[in-house]
Amino acid sequence: MGLEHKLPSGVLLTNVEKMVNFSRSASLWPATFGLACCAIEMMGTGGPRHDMARFGMEVFRASPRQADLMIVAGRVSQKMAPVLRRIYDQMSDPKWVLSMGVCATSGGMFNNYAIVQGVDHVVPVDMYVPGCPPRPEMLMDGILKLHEKIKQESFADQGARA
Repeated sequence: MGLEHKLPSGVLLTNVEKMVNFSRSASLWPATFGLACCAIEMMGTGGPRHDMARFGMEVFRASPRQADLMIVAGRVSQKMAPVLRRIYDQMSDPKWVLSMGVCATSGGMFNNYAIVQGVDHVVPVDMYVPGCPPRPEMLMDGILKLHEKIKQESFADQGARA
């Protein structure tokens, strides 16, 4: 006689870690860091056609203290890098970063001294969305993949991020 015969119907068994991660993945609040043409596509993702609200991302947050996901959209200049880092540091833990577009990911076509050659030199990046600029559908796909990554994290992983 197995465990399934002893439990009443409607009882769900899980551990706290899985439940917390599911809740976190279903309620990400993005802080926008739109720096170039990718920001237009990111704004389009928040519109009615793509409707990020169905994934718990109702409103883009203007304050880093209210956000747990930073979407870096576009090229990051050397002058903007310390600002980006300060905003990241002001976000509450746990926090995640999504790099949107080839310029944020690797500097893109701007291989010069003024542009940071990848936002991962400034903040740790959890998900990369390729493209120049990536379509809103690609950003949504990256967000859904980030949801899956968050669901698989352990509490030890979240404490080790810097």
